[in-house]
Amino acid sequence: MIGDRTEFARRLLRWYDTARRDLPWRVPPVPAPGARPDPYYVLLSELMLQQTQVSTVVAYFHRFVVEFPTIQSLAQADDQHVLRLWQGLGYYSRARNLHAAAKAIVARHGGVVPPDVKTLLELPGIGRYTAGAIASLAWETRAPILDGNVQRVLCRIYGIEADPRDRAVNARLWGLADSLLPRHRVGDFNSSLMELGATVCTPRSPTCLTCPAAMHCTAQQKGLQDRIPPARKTKASPQERRWVFCVEHKGKWLIQQRPAKGRWAGLWQFLTIPAGERPPEPHDLAGLGLKVNHMVPLGTIRHTLTHRRYEFVAVACKLTGRLPASTQPRTWVTPAELTQYPLSRPQLLIAQLAFASSAAPQA
Repeated sequence: MIGDRTEFARRLLRWYDTARRDLPWRVPPVPAPGARPDPYYVLLSELMLQQTQVSTVVAYFHRFVVEFPTIQSLAQADDQHVLRLWQGLGYYSRARNLHAAAKAIVARHGGVVPPDVKTLLELPGIGRYTAGAIASLAWETRAPILDGNVQRVLCRIYGIEADPRDRAVNARLWGLADSLLPRHRVGDFNSSLMELGATVCTPRSPTCLTCPAAMHCTAQQKGLQDRIPPARKTKASPQERRWVFCVEHKGKWLIQQRPAKGRWAGLWQFLTIPAGERPPEPHDLAGLGLKVNHMVPLGTIRHTLTHRRYEFVAVACKLTGRLPASTQPRTWVTPAELTQYPLSRPQLLIAQLAFASSAAPQA
């Protein structure tokens, strides 16, 4: 249990100053004593880091700031361009929310990321944690944060053995996070809590011997660090199966855009339909009126999301009749032209199978 909160904050900040990772969104626009990071960089990184590891985000962050160096340039970008740069990072609603938030900030706030939590919460894709992170890291606003790393740190320090996802426990942790905020360097203190959870107070095998908060930690003193917080009870994820038809005609491939809402919204894909018990007949793909022949199996792509598993069975084929009308946008592209369209990771892997197959033209 923390006794002297001032001493706790001092220890954590002193450790953070020497041990923090060199991350690109932490660099202030003009290095100087007390300088804060670019608020746009903080906004961009926090949305990218939702449910994604730092090591994965760094490369995408660099790509975005090169292509969109300011929030104004991001707001003016085409949505397909934004999705294309996001391709492979997953959870594509974050990209759409980021784009919408940039537009709102430019339209309603003069291109300046708001410094207060209340206003930030009005932006698309920004919840309580993200609002607190942006406000404190970018503007030094006194706002607590509570992500998975901070939950784990606080549960261990205070010896809270209950599930942090429980509503009452979560509310208590928010209160504790708020009570620990120091008078100065609020942003760095919040960052130090996240950094501690990410690099020292890890889910498994925490390195308690090198932890700057060890003397304040109830779990470490009682030997409970491996039991706190309790492991999440996992449920079997449902599996869905899809047929994917890579339809080729005169060296071009048919792709269509997914609906504007739902999973992988707005991205492009080969002709993809739910898989029945039997493969569809080559002369009429599941009643779609699409006449094809030379159907060649390409393989199966398996893809796991947080709460769902997918199995995509890919088939290459050649169009023999007219292309029927569709409610979704469709187009024919060469392999080179396909790089201009945002695709989900499973569809990217299917494209590689199609273009490399003996039955398909080489890229």
